[in-house]
Amino acid sequence: MTVKDEIIEKAKNSILDFDEDMAEKAAHEALKEGISPLEVIEKGFTAAMEFIGGQFEKGELFLPHVLAASEAMNAGIAVLKPEMEKRSEESKSLGKVVIGTIEGDIHSIGKEIVASMLGIAGFKVIDLGKDVAISRFVESAQKFKPDIVASSALMTTTMVCQVQLEEQLKEAGIRGQVKTMVGGAPCTQKWADQIGADIYAENANDAVAKAKALVA
Repeated sequence: MTVKDEIIEKAKNSILDFDEDMAEKAAHEALKEGISPLEVIEKGFTAAMEFIGGQFEKGELFLPHVLAASEAMNAGIAVLKPEMEKRSEESKSLGKVVIGTIEGDIHSIGKEIVASMLGIAGFKVIDLGKDVAISRFVESAQKFKPDIVASSALMTTTMVCQVQLEEQLKEAGIRGQVKTMVGGAPCTQKWADQIGADIYAENANDAVAKAKALVA
């Protein structure tokens, strides 16, 4: 195992062990070794968070575990952030994304991972948080003039709000000016096609790849 592999493995284990100190150490070691912050986040922190999210969905882990893992990831990302911002300033912004978890839904871990990954990839991200009213998505789209409006729904009961978002963006006369992205456990490509969304993102990496392709 190379030094890079060892550091990425440490980053991953720090999340799985809910260890903020280890996450910070892994991040510092990555910077010292000249490892790309994006790679540490993708292969280490995010890979572990996706596993934690899967365990949470299965009922094998609970909300305190998810929150502890998120805090560990945030601690690691805080160390990497200055270097990421420096690199971002040196490269042209790819575009602007307004993102949030849809009204009635308080799940946010998947959305936070997607928002982080989009930011790291070079997008300017306006994260509205969770349980976001449809009207606030629309107002933010009018205010920030993003390239993409992204909504996450983690429950089948809140998916209907993604339909309402499409409708209210049309009613506001701005649907043609933005692309829409949907994601979340119950969402599928078929659902995106059904409601008229431009992008279905299966996970964070898929969201970044499709967002990049859209603005290319």
